[in-house]
Amino acid sequence: MSRLPEPDNPTEVVVGVGPLSPTEVVAVARHGARVTLSDEAAEGITATRRIIEDLAVDSRPHYGISTGFGALATTSIPPEKRARLQRSLVRSHAAGSGPEVEREVTRALMLLRLSTLATGRTGVRLETAQAYAALLDAGITPVVREHGSLGCSGDLAPLAHCALAVLGEGMVRVGAAAGADHATWTQTPQELLPAGEALARAGIAPVELAEKEGLALINGTDGMLGMLVLALHDLGTLLTTADVAAAMSVEGQLGTDDVFAADLQALRPHPGQARSAENLRALLAGSAIRESHRTDACTRVQDAYSLRCSPQVHGSARDTCGYARTVADRELAAAIDNPVVTLDGRVESNGNFHGAPVAHVLDFLAIVAADVAGISERRTDRFLDVARSHGLPPFLADDPGTDSGLMIAQYTQAAVVAELKRLAAPASVDSIPSSAMQEDHVSMGWGAARALRRSVDGLARVVAVEVLTAARALDLRAPLTPAPATAAVVALLRESGVEGPGPDRHLSPEIETVVDLVLDGRVRAAAEQVTGLLS
Repeated sequence: MSRLPEPDNPTEVVVGVGPLSPTEVVAVARHGARVTLSDEAAEGITATRRIIEDLAVDSRPHYGISTGFGALATTSIPPEKRARLQRSLVRSHAAGSGPEVEREVTRALMLLRLSTLATGRTGVRLETAQAYAALLDAGITPVVREHGSLGCSGDLAPLAHCALAVLGEGMVRVGAAAGADHATWTQTPQELLPAGEALARAGIAPVELAEKEGLALINGTDGMLGMLVLALHDLGTLLTTADVAAAMSVEGQLGTDDVFAADLQALRPHPGQARSAENLRALLAGSAIRESHRTDACTRVQDAYSLRCSPQVHGSARDTCGYARTVADRELAAAIDNPVVTLDGRVESNGNFHGAPVAHVLDFLAIVAADVAGISERRTDRFLDVARSHGLPPFLADDPGTDSGLMIAQYTQAAVVAELKRLAAPASVDSIPSSAMQEDHVSMGWGAARALRRSVDGLARVVAVEVLTAARALDLRAPLTPAPATAAVVALLRESGVEGPGPDRHLSPEIETVVDLVLDGRVRAAAEQVTGLLS
């Protein structure tokens, strides 16, 4: 499912010695921004390559340059076999299996590996780094398989599939070249081709790997980091949209906004909670529905937790995302390889390829997605129960009994929430040793990232059903009118072909329409036309 580009997305990204921004990663991975290598990066790559070439003729063994890899690190490789060593490394490590990974994930992975190459800390040749930029620019996406990475030494198998394509081997997908307009980029069919043929079509020469280069192309956390950056981008939209959905539910269920008062939230000074409550106050401002029960006749003292505690749950999710962004920013600034060329010219082995820092926050975010989806489903369910919906018809049906209304939409929500709970089981607590016990503790970060992608998609679907349900409930409160911000969301749905209350109809297309509106940010944007930018 494609995402619409944001107005501030760059159309060209220059990869230099410094870190890429999350916005740049999303622009290249998802929207086809062009990629170039900076002059400063080219100079640094050329300078450090000389260090590797000097070590290649040294009589002493140097890991990954004149030795084998992993458990074979003690095996000395003679000069005449070293090019074959690097080529064999890539071929043997391109051992993934299962469905193809999404294009945006593979492009993010390649861009982030290029970013590390650009730091000059890996010792590759300039033409090797330039080949990665050329593939990204030509819209050539290596076929990477779902299974194969243990997240240590980085994402070996996925990165090896990308390196294999740079050699002109393996299979790739070819679509629109970078820089195409969004419609062309997202809608051009992805043709499956042998990599050699695709490179020839694009005028790109296959790379003949030299000493250390194969190792430098596969030793990084780029896959799990790319998926983390993409997930955080989407969660930024989804958590604000969850506030929009919660406001619609509070309003539609005749709840109170008094509990969202700033002074009450300040008694527990979590920043995410304060931002969520601020959003809710802005979204509910001017609601005639809310004013209708602000009387002595209303005997309810407190709303249910799923309504009253929305800022606490959504806010904690925001704060967790904040920590995850800190980790992502640190990783984007990292130069991960093993061995690595230090700033003073040493070539040293290290353990920076271990994916634990990224794996942990990937797992945290899957927990967040499950919890926010869980409270969204509980708010939705209250609309459908005549004993708890404060005067709404059973299941919001037009003719209850003959019609089932939104009964099964909530079933779909519940099924997704159950799946999200399973996906929230942390991957990073597991470790299966590999490479003859040389790699005896691994992060499983790639698996955590794959689970998080499914979790983000599931959260969007759950929030979409809540928005769909709350919009119908707000219509059923007529002639009372909702707040201008929530009314704008209802209007968006109706303009998009999602009908209001009435006899039963095919619901699945309407749910998918709202999922699209949630994922690409249009639900959030509709509310923000009234409130201004929500946090």
